[in-house]
Amino acid sequence: MQPLFRLLALLFALGLTTPALAQLPTASEAQVAWRLLDYVSVDYAGAVANGQVTNPAEYGEMVEFGSQIRTRLDALPPHPAKAGLVRDAVALQAAIRDKADPQVVGDQARTLAGAALTAYPSPLAPSFPPDLTKGATLYAEQCAVCHGATGRADGAGAEGLDPPPIAFADVERARQRSVFGLYQVIDQGLDGTAMASFAHLPAEDRWALAFYVSRFAFTDAEAAEGERLWKADPALRVAYPDLAAVATATPADLASRIGETKARAVTAYLRRHPEATARPEGATLTLARTRLAESEAAYHRGDRKAATDLALSAYLDGFEPVEPALGARDGALLRRIETAMTALRASISKGAPAEEVAERVARLNALFDTAERALAPQEANNLASFLGALTILLREGLEALLIVVAMIAFLRKAERPEVLRYVHGGWVAALVAGGATWAAATFFISISGASRELTEGFGSLLAAVVLVSVGIWMHGKSHADAWQTYIRDKLSKALSGRSAWLLFLLAFVVVYREVFETILFYAAIWSQGGHLGMLAGALTAVVILAVAAWALLTYSKRLPIGRFFSLSSILMAVLSIVLVGKGVAALQEAGWIDVHPVSWVPRVEILGLYPTLEGLGVQLVTIAILAIGFVRTSGAGPDAAVAR
Repeated sequence: MQPLFRLLALLFALGLTTPALAQLPTASEAQVAWRLLDYVSVDYAGAVANGQVTNPAEYGEMVEFGSQIRTRLDALPPHPAKAGLVRDAVALQAAIRDKADPQVVGDQARTLAGAALTAYPSPLAPSFPPDLTKGATLYAEQCAVCHGATGRADGAGAEGLDPPPIAFADVERARQRSVFGLYQVIDQGLDGTAMASFAHLPAEDRWALAFYVSRFAFTDAEAAEGERLWKADPALRVAYPDLAAVATATPADLASRIGETKARAVTAYLRRHPEATARPEGATLTLARTRLAESEAAYHRGDRKAATDLALSAYLDGFEPVEPALGARDGALLRRIETAMTALRASISKGAPAEEVAERVARLNALFDTAERALAPQEANNLASFLGALTILLREGLEALLIVVAMIAFLRKAERPEVLRYVHGGWVAALVAGGATWAAATFFISISGASRELTEGFGSLLAAVVLVSVGIWMHGKSHADAWQTYIRDKLSKALSGRSAWLLFLLAFVVVYREVFETILFYAAIWSQGGHLGMLAGALTAVVILAVAAWALLTYSKRLPIGRFFSLSSILMAVLSIVLVGKGVAALQEAGWIDVHPVSWVPRVEILGLYPTLEGLGVQLVTIAILAIGFVRTSGAGPDAAVAR
């Protein structure tokens, strides 16, 4: 065993000094395309009516924007949705060229804008409620000269500007404009106009400015009525569960559901009081956002150690608690967030430019926006809870089941039923310990994300080391002759008391590792609701695992003993490779091992395949050890195999 541990330790050390290979994907072109699409959806109606151009200058701008939208979407990084985005951009361009109905063009533009944000996320809202007092100060200092003190585009600097500045107080225009759309223009400016980019301002200031200018088209009286409606109607609070929902909604969208008057009132209130949708500290992903912001600030100060610790906390304490529920509702989104978290830590570790770290934090906040919508209370249902409970228990239980069943089948083949009690004692003890863990986590202590990852990581590596040895040993036995004689004369000595307790330990470790993981996942799903669905999912998974165990044990009885050992050795080898990959990944998530992503390797969790140099390297070393062990034991007789 010692050479294996030395090799693992050596590989870990090498992994800590390997250069990072991750490259930062950019969403800037997608953001520009979204801004142009938002502009087209709002302003096209002012250029075309009844198939005729009503404003040649405005129409020329629409044609130009349509071309830019297609060009910018075509320049985006590869993504499964990219071809569809470009195809829809071509269709939009044709609709503008054909002077299609404004309603048709507006719908096309809004649909394409939403699809672009889904594929290439951008932060949809500030991480925290904006400071509107700061927004008012910034507006007075930098915007009022052109847009006017009350947002009517009547400031002294507006004279002679072509095109004129936007009138924020224009009611019809405000109906179609979201706060997010205003933020994008503030962030990037508007080509061909006097509107410059304010990207030099901190993001929180740009959001404060966007929320402040979004108020001008609505009155204080409407805001007062909106407050009454907001407090009286729970359906409104469900429709707008967070800042992202407020920032991306337009009054026209809300009017289609609750009527124009109510929509204006609610919009007036929420844009004056965005804090009304803020979640309590520590709820959902608020803690993750807070830790990310603190990590970015620490990195800007040059404190990489604090930045690393805070980024880890964002994942372990802020995001991991909602992983099970999110995985049940949107597994692809879960994997994207995990990959983005890893990429952020890699950028911090390698000392990347501050702009790269800030971009990664912004991308994570954008993904959190999507995750919070998926985790919204109205999305909780029995079907989601059923699927989550079912898939988690099957995923976590299958590995342990295969190992325990292999040990039981082996002891039956070896005619050593008295040793079975050690194996059964091991997995039963693991279930009892799991129950104690649940009680402790529920009533006495809080199990941190780091503790969970360390338990999973070290448990996986310990089990992998044992399985490597067992797999090589079994491979040697599969080539031995005179099996019955060997079993009678040698195996009784080989299965000493110490070996029996090793089987107990292996059964305990592999089962407790999965029980520990499952308990924490189930606790998170339970808190999301859908209790009946969760219980049904867990029961279904238990039945499936029990049937699988019966089938495997029945099949193993019919196998010739040499064939049994051959298949078992392959199973142990594969599971050891899977477990060592998962173990390294868990220790990386706990911050014990550095992370160097490998962009060309897919992430396949069921195989323990994670796209990092450290994980792949340890798996390759494990494969090499298995290959050498299999070669050395091939063709060996029983006595020679025992000697080895």
